[in-house]
Amino acid sequence: MEGHGEGALAAGLRVIGFASDFGTRDPYVGICHAVIARIDPALRVIDLGHEIPAGDIRGGAALIAQAAPFLPAPPVLLAVVDPGVGTERAGLVVRTGRDALLVGPDNGLLSWAAAALGGAVSAYAIENRALMLEPRSNTFHGRDVFAPVAARLALGLDPSTVGPALPVQQLVRLPDPVVRIEPGCLTAEILMVDRYGNLQTAARLEQLAAARGHGSVPGPDGAVTVEADGHTLAATVGTTYGSVPPGEAVVYGDSAGLVAIALNGADAAAVLHVGPGDLVRIKS
Repeated sequence: MEGHGEGALAAGLRVIGFASDFGTRDPYVGICHAVIARIDPALRVIDLGHEIPAGDIRGGAALIAQAAPFLPAPPVLLAVVDPGVGTERAGLVVRTGRDALLVGPDNGLLSWAAAALGGAVSAYAIENRALMLEPRSNTFHGRDVFAPVAARLALGLDPSTVGPALPVQQLVRLPDPVVRIEPGCLTAEILMVDRYGNLQTAARLEQLAAARGHGSVPGPDGAVTVEADGHTLAATVGTTYGSVPPGEAVVYGDSAGLVAIALNGADAAAVLHVGPGDLVRIKS
């Protein structure tokens, strides 16, 4: 064991938030936990979600951007959705304006979380081989690169020791999600679909209100039509799933303050045949 013992505890441990597309059927998440525990078993890891669709960088970015602000501050965020593993893409540590440290690939995955945590103020390419597991796999950088670096950062390692500084302006950033406001119509990109089939869009409640010609926040005051690639769903603007009878659709503000679409007791994503990255139109 590589534990740092009481000295590390006295310095104060950061919590590590961990998200990936590894799933829970395979051992990959557990192996990353084990690598962190070998460095110091006192480190606390909070799993933010590991069922991000494989390779879905935008979906992963949305998940961690919403979850990271709820971690005890200042956190270390370990995020691995990495279809470019083993290629020339860089591994990163990003420090934000709220002193959070984000660890993961430079493919845009960290960009929205960095913005949610005060914006990126510095970044470093992970090149210090002394911080990694050896031999380093070409296909499992979550285990060999990102998890051990995250653990050492949580124990107080200066992020500048991981490798050379990178200009934050040159980091890969995902395009902002699509939101378009027109009279009587709000078009929005779907960020996530949860296990119930509820659709979370990128639009905020005030944007829905603007499209419907109401005040700053829409009330539960009327019928709308939800359209997606030829599929249509009649819905009611409400506040929660029970705003409509079972089997009917509701448009509401979710726990993140974003416009969402659900079927009470059923799967809205299946009915509309949509997933993350697709566009929906909410028409008054």
